[in-house]
Amino acid sequence: MTVEVVPHEPNWSAQFEWERRRLEGVLVSRLTGPVEHIGSTAVPGLPAKPILDMIGGVHHLDLARSAIEPLAELGYVYTEHRPSALYFYRARPGQNFLDDATHTHHLHLTQPGSDIWQERLAFRDALRADPELARRYSDLKQGLAQIYRDDPIAYTEGKREFVSEVLAGAGIALQTNFDTLQL
Repeated sequence: MTVEVVPHEPNWSAQFEWERRRLEGVLVSRLTGPVEHIGSTAVPGLPAKPILDMIGGVHHLDLARSAIEPLAELGYVYTEHRPSALYFYRARPGQNFLDDATHTHHLHLTQPGSDIWQERLAFRDALRADPELARRYSDLKQGLAQIYRDDPIAYTEGKREFVSEVLAGAGIALQTNFDTLQL
């Protein structure tokens, strides 16, 4: 797996809106509100791995499990994640679904207020609100991507302290299971 951080694409927000409509059509009875765009592709001007990260608040995780099959029809693959969330990914057609480098979309379904809900939205909002913070995060990501190009776990772990400090400023403690944090 290769870590690829690319310049921000202005069309990521339009891609997200299109995908949100598709997802909400399948998830409508399970959602508490709209699907949210999270991660670096949700922050204008921020370089990112070219993966649309999304999160949807659901009434109950057990009810959300009934969406696994309909989401599969949209190309989403379910995999185990945190106990408080369902995690899905979509890969480029014909690619190895196990290789994160082929992923084009990530979707988390969780109850509003869960740890992952708070972490992802607070981090996104902090970066959107503070251009200097976003610039520092951009520099960190790009540096880590050069150092850990072939080690996505080390790349992700290298962001941990920064993410933790930003979340602490919002009164949120980063959970210890950071291994799948796609910020």
